[in-house]
Amino acid sequence: MLKLKTTFLALALAGAATMATGLTASAQDKATVGIAMPTKSSARWIDDGNNMVKVLKERGYNTDLQYAEDDIPNQLSQVENMVTKGAKALVIAAIDGTTLSDVLKQAKAKGITVIAYDRLIRGTPNVDYYATFDNFQVGVLQAQSIEKGLGLKEGKGPFNIELFGGSPDDNNAYFFYNGAMSVLKPYIDSGKLVVASGQMGMDKVATLRWDGATAQARMDNLLSAYYGNKKINAVLSPYDGISIGIISSLKGVGYGSADQPMPVISGQDAEVPSIKAMLRGDQYSTIFKDTRDLAKVTADMVDAALAGKQVTVNDTKTYENGVKTVPSYLLKPVVVYKDNWEKVLVESGYYKKAQFQ
Repeated sequence: MLKLKTTFLALALAGAATMATGLTASAQDKATVGIAMPTKSSARWIDDGNNMVKVLKERGYNTDLQYAEDDIPNQLSQVENMVTKGAKALVIAAIDGTTLSDVLKQAKAKGITVIAYDRLIRGTPNVDYYATFDNFQVGVLQAQSIEKGLGLKEGKGPFNIELFGGSPDDNNAYFFYNGAMSVLKPYIDSGKLVVASGQMGMDKVATLRWDGATAQARMDNLLSAYYGNKKINAVLSPYDGISIGIISSLKGVGYGSADQPMPVISGQDAEVPSIKAMLRGDQYSTIFKDTRDLAKVTADMVDAALAGKQVTVNDTKTYENGVKTVPSYLLKPVVVYKDNWEKVLVESGYYKKAQFQ
């Protein structure tokens, strides 16, 4: 009887050891996903990276998250390293979507799935999918907030407005601008909105690297050259960091006082400093893009692609990258004002109210 028990125990221990070995091997064999993000200078990209890692790790993947700090050669080197180290999928928010063609050719040769994350990768056939928000709609919402803030639908005006665009090397910047202009141009054409500087079109209004200091310097120049004896009533800003630069410039010449209120200023990404600016009355609106949802959609793409299953997309016509139309999944953006920020951002669990106190 004792011998039988000993044999049974030995078999049980051997089985447990085999299971443990199998689990270890399984964990080691699980695919690595390379995640290339552009910069930590914007809170939204930090959130994106953290959310991607969280969701992918919950699903059992290993992750390799890298930030390039808006240095194009640095990002190229990071992606090359991910390919060399054997990543099975790449999730890339490109600094310049035209500079990755050679490394993505290498990735394709190794059978690596490539997903463009929120910024379209241009000029290559070797991008498989695109996960983003409806970027044209982002611009529409930004312009509609200006329309609302000025009372344009009620026939008010004319008002003076200046236009700011995003970085010219980011494909999204053109969608934001074109979406906004689909709303604003009829008012400009009718004279209800006046661009005193005459500066229109992305070739004139772009802000390289979405840089707030660059935007502030341009706003300084606009105010000095065109607004010596007139007021500016609205500013189209495509991103919160740019909005903060614009606000700094305006405050420098006396805006934000009782007799010279701030213009209606738009934004994007619902960053904490801009929500605080909205609560102070400095910024009028921003656009919230829930990066938690974007991370989940992207992880779904990784799951399906690596399992050889059909990847879910909801747009196969919009995002032409110069070589191919990239199958995309578009999420819906949400406009945020002073009267709904708490419901949208705090009640959803994206932020804690204490962050704004």
